[in-house]
Amino acid sequence: MQGTVDGFSYGLVTPLVAYLMACLGGALGLRCTTRSMLVTQSWRPGWLALGSAAIGSGIWTMHFIAMMGFTVRETTIHYDKPMTFASLAVAIVMVGIGIFIVGYRGARGTALFTGGTITGLGIASMHYLGMAGMHLDGKLEYDTLTVGISVAIAMAAATAALWAAGQVRGLLWSVGASLVMGLAVSGMHYTGMAGLSVHLHGTAEPTAGESPAALLAPMLIGPLAFLLLAGVVVMFDPLMVMGKPTVVAVEQRPGIPAHIHTAHSPQRLRFRPRRTVEHRGSRTPQNR
Repeated sequence: MQGTVDGFSYGLVTPLVAYLMACLGGALGLRCTTRSMLVTQSWRPGWLALGSAAIGSGIWTMHFIAMMGFTVRETTIHYDKPMTFASLAVAIVMVGIGIFIVGYRGARGTALFTGGTITGLGIASMHYLGMAGMHLDGKLEYDTLTVGISVAIAMAAATAALWAAGQVRGLLWSVGASLVMGLAVSGMHYTGMAGLSVHLHGTAEPTAGESPAALLAPMLIGPLAFLLLAGVVVMFDPLMVMGKPTVVAVEQRPGIPAHIHTAHSPQRLRFRPRRTVEHRGSRTPQNR
């Protein structure tokens, strides 16, 4: 017996909110990735780790906000908490591997392809592991072609987002990259859900239970709080917001004011001694 699947029980509310959360996590994570390219080696792992956690939390939150609108009319749905949080850990670790590759090797060539592929696979792994933690009186079945398309969307869009983040060209580039990252997560999610069908066992009578929103909302508190804290870090770091590189300027050298133009100072030092020597030489014969 096939179950009646509804992925939009709250209309467009859950898809829009889920997309915004994916964009938020992507924006914070990609800005941290950009920031890591502008600092010394000692600070880079910290920024990359923060970016990995932000993107992982964002895509995980997006997935389960979208799942609040998922229902099967003939049966109730429950979620296994260990499996659900395991999907969050997988997302952070795999996205982190991809981001660390790009952060240390640069957003180009083989490093970009490898980092984008691993990040995309991390997004897909989070999705399908999270789906595996969903319990109902039935079996989830997927269309192989649709699953393959969803994974390809995740990898392609994640690669494009990491490339944009690696350009270090300011806030607008990071906003665009976060929109692409949000598209990667949302596109992969709803493409994968389009290939889902539920085959009911028919061994239990439909029973009333808590809504998916009531079940998932408590589990979302932690990742949402973390995204809020990561947002505070971004807001209070002007260099990360503006995307300007760190400049080791002459201002940091003792004895050189910030407003001196070094292009003119050598000329003054070069010509003054010559004028003094010529002037003394011209007066010496006259004095004799």
